[in-house]
Amino acid sequence: MSKVETIYLKDYKKSEFTVKTCDLVFELFEEHTQVTNLMSITKVDKNCKNLVLNSVDLELIEIYLNDAKLDESRYVIEKETLTVLDVGDEFKLIIINKIYPQLNSELEGLYKSGNIFCTQNEPEGFRRITPYIDRPDVMAVFKTTLVANKERYPILLSNGNRESNFRLDDGRHGITWFDPHPKPSYLFALVAGDLGVIEGKFITKSKKYVRMYIYTDKGNESKCKHAMKSLKEAMKWDEDVYGREYDLDLYNIVAVDSFNMGAMENKGLNIFNSTYVLADEDTATDANFMGIQSVIAHEYFHNWTGNRITCRDWFQLTLKEGLTVFRDQCFSADLNSKEVQRIEDVKALRERQFVEDSSPTAHPIQPNSYMAINNFYTATVYEKGAEIIRMIYTLLGEEKYRKATDLYFQTFDGQAVRTDDFLWAMSSAGGVDLKQFERWYHQSGTPKLKLDEKFSNSEYTLTLTQIVPNAVDGSAQKPYFFPLKTALLDESGKEIEEKTIIVSKETEEFVFKTSTKPILSINRDFSAPIIIEQTHNNYAFLMKHDKNSFVKYESAQSFGVETIEAMMRGEEIDEEFVKSYGHILDSEIDLSYKALLLELPSVLAIMQREEVVDFEPIYEAKEKLQKHLALTFKEKLLEIYTQNHKPASKELDAKSIGERSIKNRCLKLLSALESDEVIMMANAQYNGSITMTDRVAALDILENSSPEFSAVALENFYKKYKDDTLVMNKYFSILAASHRDGTLDRVMALQNDDAYNELVPNLVRSLIGVFARNYKHFHAKDGLGYRFVVDKMIDIDKINPQMASGLAGAFKIYEKLNSVNKKLMKTELDRVVSEPSISKNVYEIVSKILKID
Repeated sequence: MSKVETIYLKDYKKSEFTVKTCDLVFELFEEHTQVTNLMSITKVDKNCKNLVLNSVDLELIEIYLNDAKLDESRYVIEKETLTVLDVGDEFKLIIINKIYPQLNSELEGLYKSGNIFCTQNEPEGFRRITPYIDRPDVMAVFKTTLVANKERYPILLSNGNRESNFRLDDGRHGITWFDPHPKPSYLFALVAGDLGVIEGKFITKSKKYVRMYIYTDKGNESKCKHAMKSLKEAMKWDEDVYGREYDLDLYNIVAVDSFNMGAMENKGLNIFNSTYVLADEDTATDANFMGIQSVIAHEYFHNWTGNRITCRDWFQLTLKEGLTVFRDQCFSADLNSKEVQRIEDVKALRERQFVEDSSPTAHPIQPNSYMAINNFYTATVYEKGAEIIRMIYTLLGEEKYRKATDLYFQTFDGQAVRTDDFLWAMSSAGGVDLKQFERWYHQSGTPKLKLDEKFSNSEYTLTLTQIVPNAVDGSAQKPYFFPLKTALLDESGKEIEEKTIIVSKETEEFVFKTSTKPILSINRDFSAPIIIEQTHNNYAFLMKHDKNSFVKYESAQSFGVETIEAMMRGEEIDEEFVKSYGHILDSEIDLSYKALLLELPSVLAIMQREEVVDFEPIYEAKEKLQKHLALTFKEKLLEIYTQNHKPASKELDAKSIGERSIKNRCLKLLSALESDEVIMMANAQYNGSITMTDRVAALDILENSSPEFSAVALENFYKKYKDDTLVMNKYFSILAASHRDGTLDRVMALQNDDAYNELVPNLVRSLIGVFARNYKHFHAKDGLGYRFVVDKMIDIDKINPQMASGLAGAFKIYEKLNSVNKKLMKTELDRVVSEPSISKNVYEIVSKILKID
């Protein structure tokens, strides 16, 4: 492909112009949309003569400068810009242009999802709607008028509050919306369609009445109840915990099927992937309900951490995303199980971000360059960014952290700012010097912490050595500053001392006075996003005695990984691990937490410990261990399953969720026996269940255990849900993740299924994306898995580059592969970079994986 321009943080310059107001009129037709854009613009740099506007794939009709129509000599149209020549210090500019939303398969700017007009403008979609200074530090007051056929599009929505409406003689109608809060163009939104709606209300702490509406396709209204409940909970939580109150009279949410992201926080008009809005017990799992609660809250919390205070430039993305992820994690923890939530957060971080951090695509949470900004909506910017905010919270403590966030809101409300501004507020109000801590924002990779323990003369000495990886370019990086929650336990498991120590040097010693040799409990609650390296472990002891829920879980996982690694070397199964596993089975603890403790390490978790990865031995050892545990504890597993199998229960309280979680964990473990008894149990659960949680769990077991029963259950599932796209995502995912022979052939055939549509990102993720995470078949030694996904990536890139670049992420493991797989993968990736028309989105990721300059 042709050379791609790289954008650098160091090249940032303030905009030469600013937009004070933007009045938009959209005339929505079936073949096209006409946009009239009236901007009030002020020159910031008096030496600048020409106004350069971002403009991509727009059909220009007319331009007026201060009411005078401009001829073609007064402006220049280039591929991605429109330049208006010789403008004054203050002026009004009217631009009329035409766009074609119906043909927009990239799902950026204005497009159609089914019969619904909708937008996605973050980060750079607005330039596909109308010429504009499309950058986050240009903030304007928007007024928007939407005009469309009233019968086809009775619902017309945009940002802010509804101001007026009118009717036209030709069957069209119009509604005008006004948002009094200045905002960047990426927060602009509109929706037009014939939609169903549910209504709610919320009274703020200052007694302001807020009307809340959730819109969806007609017939799905009843599936919006959980989302509405979650929105009210989020509003209340943000008032109580952060003192933040909602600032408009209306709060609108719209659910659409075709959406590249999870959701978008447009001011007063959130647009959501329907996955994160629609749910009932028959069509959504417990995990889906939890996901909806989390994402609804995340987008609402953006009203203050993202909208009221936004980013100066896109290199500051973690300013809003890392902070808001931390906020939504705390919200979910407060409303549910804190211990389970923390473990799930860390699991997600390790599964997505640790892989990224150990690959050639590693980057700091504040990158210093990019080719395609869409590629930096990453686990590093989001999840690692949240962990860095969590460390600040730990360093400051609850009270000082609240004072610091209050200072941040008071100082920067209505501004586009930098991560440095946030750190200033944290340091100023928190009384903590964060200068060295800033390295977390500018360095990449996951630091490791090597431990050395000594006990002598009633002194326990803990020596910590930071192993900081080099940056991707090979340059050395400096030691980090972080809090490390630590405890010392005596031989009975009682805590001798609990302390948060501050680690800041490459090597340092911490001395504790204690009369007996202690057992170390370290990185409690996962207080720092690091990897602990220990030469001696006390996993069995900590699994049994540690009161810290995360360390107990971490010990179980680490013990499991080391047991599987030993089996891969030909050693026998460690019976100490088996004994510890049995102790968990016998323990009387929260059932959801217990289910997590019983979960064997994922293939990915084992892979991350290996220098060179070969997946077949990992699978073989893990399956052997699972079968051994199932045989050893068969009666206990059956007992727990029977105690908690309540087919008539569909409640969403913690007890019911825990019962479903533990019984499905036990059934999954028992499935390793491949016995008729367990297959019949799974089949009975599938046929008798009234919740999607139990149905999907049983179907997954049948798919991997019994082709005969699986075929019948899958046919039943398909017939019942073939017209429900969200449920069909689950169907495609189960088949794409299958360990059975012939999975690739089935996945290829499913592309032609009537329920599959390559234009819908959710379906692509569920079929192609899940297959690319099926380590057994994606990494098959014939290379056909790689070839298939690369073929799809190239095809989808022509339709939706953002979706294609998401598939490219599956290849980040390249560096760690064994020589056979590495050669096969490189052959396919070479095809990508040599493709003449490949997008910069895909090229950026693949070229980094292959280390192409």
